Amino acid sequence: MGRRLLALALAAGLLAHGADRARAAWDRWIDATELPALTVPVGTEVLARDGTLLRAFPVGDGLWRLAPPQSGVDPRFLSMLVGWEDRRFYSHDGVDRRAILRAAWQTLRHGRVVSGASTLSMQTARLLERGPTGDWRAKLRQARVALALERRLGKERILDLYLRLAPYGGNTEGVRAASLMWFGKEPRRLTPAESALLVALPQAPESRRPDLAAARPAALAARNRVIERAHALGIIDAEATQTARAAPLPDRRRAFPARAALLADRLRRENPGAPRIETTIDARLQAAAERLAARAVAGQAAQVSAAILLADHRSGEILAEVGAAQFADSASGGFVDMTRALRSPGSTLKPLVYALAMDEGLIHPETLIEDRPAAFGRWQPQNFDNRFRGTVTVRQALVESLNIPVVRLAEALGPARIMASLRQAGMQLSQQGDQPGLAVVLGGAGVSLHDLVQGYGALARGGRALRLHERPGAGPEAAAAPVFGRAAAWQVAHVLAGIAPPGGR
Repeated sequence: MGRRLLALALAAGLLAHGADRARAAWDRWIDATELPALTVPVGTEVLARDGTLLRAFPVGDGLWRLAPPQSGVDPRFLSMLVGWEDRRFYSHDGVDRRAILRAAWQTLRHGRVVSGASTLSMQTARLLERGPTGDWRAKLRQARVALALERRLGKERILDLYLRLAPYGGNTEGVRAASLMWFGKEPRRLTPAESALLVALPQAPESRRPDLAAARPAALAARNRVIERAHALGIIDAEATQTARAAPLPDRRRAFPARAALLADRLRRENPGAPRIETTIDARLQAAAERLAARAVAGQAAQVSAAILLADHRSGEILAEVGAAQFADSASGGFVDMTRALRSPGSTLKPLVYALAMDEGLIHPETLIEDRPAAFGRWQPQNFDNRFRGTVTVRQALVESLNIPVVRLAEALGPARIMASLRQAGMQLSQQGDQPGLAVVLGGAGVSLHDLVQGYGALARGGRALRLHERPGAGPEAAAAPVFGRAAAWQVAHVLAGIAPPGGR
């Protein structure tokens, strides 16, 4: 009896030792796995101040792949995904042995493949390696990489990689790009029906494309199977299931957002490789500004465009920026950012010239000034309507944008003094010749809309100019530059406030 117990103990010890050695060998095999590159390139996205996507760019090879949003993905989508693809995702080590046994038994029983055993971790391994999917060698490699990924990354990182890489057909990868393309919304706002479709598509992205008539029945059937599974698992209730099954499929691919398109282009050039670029843009105001610009050119000649720049004078933050009324339209110069292009400012410099003259004590709003024919050297400027008003107040001259009075003031101030003050306001004017002339005040120098808005900010800030910026936290560290006094700024602003807008509204 004693010898038998001794033999059993010895056998048990040998088995335990062998198991330990096998486990150690298994661990070494997994730890020695050479992993594929884990850095997944994503396209640049430019965001509004509240995180709204303004514009997205594809990866360099034209592939639409975006990072999962910081605000997350709808929890029901994640529950549906795990419930459909890998119910034991959070409990297995990368390989679901129960699923393997089930799949093997079903294959033997039916003589064909009934269900697969690939876990989300194994699918992520396949997507990372971009290798073959069907033969046993590929499956073994996927299993080994999945086991190594689980040890080195953990569940959440693996799920993040899957959400970036899941194929959705054509040049689209990842749930975020797919959500924007099929539904025009961020994945945090998906309905159960939309979530179910995005769970089903990666299994056969081309043969289930809902925008193709021949593929719509397969897309609908696959989506509804996911919905039924979600109901069976308690992810959605009976009412939500019925509503989801009745929901229509999308019938077209949507264009990716392209708000503030030219601004986004410039910021991407200035920040190469940045996955996310935050801005001070207000998404609601940006959309309104783009509609306004489109209305402004409607019915005009094809080459006519428009630009809008809206800024908060208190902080210098740019809230809306439209560089072209019709982005990418070659006939109207839709690739040219007119907020940065040098253009003749026309009469828009006049209020600033009046403010400078008031600051010097040369005039006040009720000062009388002559609007009569005058020669300044060989130059004899005219008013826009070729009429002269005679003696007028400064207020009237500014309200009616008369030319002769402002040229008289420019002569008194000196063009060089005016140019220096405008540059103090952050306006980089382009002029012909070395010395500025009087024509500067009537548009005889080039200036960008951006700089013009920056200069007008001095009127709203009591005579101090503040540098405009479109990136959060990029405001000036130094105090705003003084251009003219507070009294002069108030007087000019008061006069301008009395001008009726176009149409008298």
